[in-house]
Amino acid sequence: MTMLKDDFQAFADSPMAPATQCFAITPDDVAELPRATKAIYIGSAGDVVLRALNAADDVTFRNLAAGSVLDVRARFVRASGTTATDIVGMA
Repeated sequence: MTMLKDDFQAFADSPMAPATQCFAITPDDVAELPRATKAIYIGSAGDVVLRALNAADDVTFRNLAAGSVLDVRARFVRASGTTATDIVGMA
């Protein structure tokens, strides 16, 4: 078995760098995401209600197409008002 070669292993992570972790997001009105996102992938079309990392209020992204990627650092994705499904957080 060979080890995976990672040419970028020595580089520091940043918000502009590609995601190194991906996780399924189940919208929830109370629970924070397990980690702040760099972006959010929308698998099936709809609306997404979220709170950005340093925001005081929620915002609604309306009519997102399937396959959309929101470049947003989020801490919550709310169940109320979110109609998109198959949502993936990228961190």
